[in-house]
Amino acid sequence: MTKKEKIQKMKEWLFALYPHALTELEYETEFQLLVAIILSAQSTDKQVNKINKKFFQVLKEPKDGKKIGQEKIREFIKSISFFNNKTRHIFETSQILLEKYNSKIPNTLEQLITLPWVGIKTAKVFLSIIYRAPYLAVDTHVHRVLNRIGIVKTKTPLATNNQAEKIFTEKDNVDLHHSLVLFWRYQCVARKPKCADCHLKQICNYYKKIIFPKGDNFLEA
Repeated sequence: MTKKEKIQKMKEWLFALYPHALTELEYETEFQLLVAIILSAQSTDKQVNKINKKFFQVLKEPKDGKKIGQEKIREFIKSISFFNNKTRHIFETSQILLEKYNSKIPNTLEQLITLPWVGIKTAKVFLSIIYRAPYLAVDTHVHRVLNRIGIVKTKTPLATNNQAEKIFTEKDNVDLHHSLVLFWRYQCVARKPKCADCHLKQICNYYKKIIFPKGDNFLEA
């Protein structure tokens, strides 16, 4: 099977498995979504949603972040990883959006990544959710999946991102981002991936070499 054929199979199966893939972060406003994505770094969406049930009762727009201040923000998010840094960055982002962007969140990668704690991955995730922008946000998990399947052979998420930009079309990326997120979250987990019932095992290098290394009939396992 050629790489082009493997990519096509992966897309078909992922889109069939998750036909209406959406973010699992809970939010009402664009600012809340940006904050939720910031909080999700090194944390799970489940944990972020739990925190935000109370936090988002008082934080809806940038003006709220500036009004309640860093101490109260810290109290709401203190159970999450890197809460001190995230507190400062949420507060600073609130100020910048108020003063520089009239409370409007920028809609370009170039502007978004100037905000505190907003890297290229966070910016791509935000734009893909709000605008269905054709971005594939590559983190350690997407990096793991694409290497396991054999779509890329890279050592870092950055290298995977660079390869993905060449491999996938903008049309692919609109739906592929969320499909891959759900796939690594519930199927291709870091430890003990659920290969036995995986739709992609027939094309997966990891399954062939690690899980079922003997014989040529692994495709039927």
